[in-house]
Amino acid sequence: MKFRIANMTCGGCAKSVREAIASVDPHADVGFDMPNRVIEFETGENKHQFTLALASAGYPAVSI
Repeated sequence: MKFRIANMTCGGCAKSVREAIASVDPHADVGFDMPNRVIEFETGENKHQFTLALASAGYPAVSI
C-alpha cells in the first residue's frame, strides 16, 4: 500500500504517521520516502481504515 502525505515534513511527522498506521495494523513495517512525502507498507487490512487513521492524526493521505 502506498500513500502520499503532503504535510509530512519531518521526523516528528513520520513518528506520528507510523503511530497512526500501527493503530490499525501494529505489524505493518512502514517505509518512508520523506523527500517525496510517500509511505509504503504491506498489510492485510482495508485501505480505508488507514486513510481514516491518518486523517484523524492530522495527516490526510492520498492513495497512490
